[in-house]
Amino acid sequence: MTGNENESIRYDCFRGCVVTDGEQGQEVTYRRGCCKLRDYDWLKGVPQEKYKDLYEVRFKNTRKGIYTNASGQSVKQGDLVVVEATNGHDLGIVTLEGPIVVRQMKCKGQDPDKTEFKKIYRKARSFDIEKWQEAIAREHETMIKARRIATEMGLDMKIGDVEFQGDGTKAIFYYIADGRVDFRQLIKVFAEEFRIRIEMKQIGARQEAGLIGGIGVCGRELCCANYITSFQSISTAAARCQDLSLNPQKLAGQCGKLKCCLNYEVANYMDAQTHIPKVSEPLEFEDGPVYLIKTDILRQLMYFSYDKGSLSDLYVLTAEEVKEVIKMNRNGLKPESLKGDGSIEIPEFITAVGEGSISRFDKPAKKKHRHKRNGKKKASKTDE
Repeated sequence: MTGNENESIRYDCFRGCVVTDGEQGQEVTYRRGCCKLRDYDWLKGVPQEKYKDLYEVRFKNTRKGIYTNASGQSVKQGDLVVVEATNGHDLGIVTLEGPIVVRQMKCKGQDPDKTEFKKIYRKARSFDIEKWQEAIAREHETMIKARRIATEMGLDMKIGDVEFQGDGTKAIFYYIADGRVDFRQLIKVFAEEFRIRIEMKQIGARQEAGLIGGIGVCGRELCCANYITSFQSISTAAARCQDLSLNPQKLAGQCGKLKCCLNYEVANYMDAQTHIPKVSEPLEFEDGPVYLIKTDILRQLMYFSYDKGSLSDLYVLTAEEVKEVIKMNRNGLKPESLKGDGSIEIPEFITAVGEGSISRFDKPAKKKHRHKRNGKKKASKTDE
């Protein structure tokens, strides 16, 4: 393959396709590996007659929808299709077909028998693809100008991304804002500047990370860009429950919020903690009290030391052994010394002191206002 041929191939990971510039025009092919929020078709090859005309069509980033094939043409996965839009038409890629489409709808609580579907008009022609690519080429420049205009108008918001409709007559501006933003004047300025219909969509920091994509510290694609469609609230209690180091720099994701993966194992840790006894006071042995230093929740191991707060000379006991010791202490008995088993060495624990406060991720508690009676009212009551 020559150097010119290499330059004619572009990978559009925002839409999950490969664009090839050839002598006969632009050719766009579906590339499943880089399509965000892709789903595995585990019902591939299974025949279905009732909903055979339903297809999942994907657009830029995580936007997708279910459409019905009203074109009379044979449509399959990977085809570029022109679909119905609110105004005009849009262009997307068919990514799912068959019975898996109905399964996807039921997972989101949608009834295929009661839902009104927009239509697939036809397969995309070369003219449609060229117009679509021209609209895509305007997105980055439009986003930069939109950010500059919003800054000049003094609006407390950030334009995260811009998505043009397939026919180039409309654009969706995704923005992030902490509070309510009055962008009525902004829409007028955008319409005059870009000569298109404007739609504003507010997204959160996690949704922005899903739109942009990236690689997490685990070395894999971000969960928000890969498969997460609904974001659950995450609190610092999830980190404390798993006995993680409360370091904001390590617990925060690329969006600046707590990592979504903190919620993945919370249920396992909470179940494991039910088998671990609560040690509120030191355990009494024949040669003195021992203090709980650390607990390995999943392995059901508890580390004790004769020196309170010291990480040296630690002795390990299982959760069942600790229960037995607590029972003996309640009956006034003291077991033999732990020193006969020998101490163990465990890695040094690093605290988050000086590395920021973990409480910044939590919502501030609402202050309760107490109404105090003024002196006049008190005086009048005294006079009475």
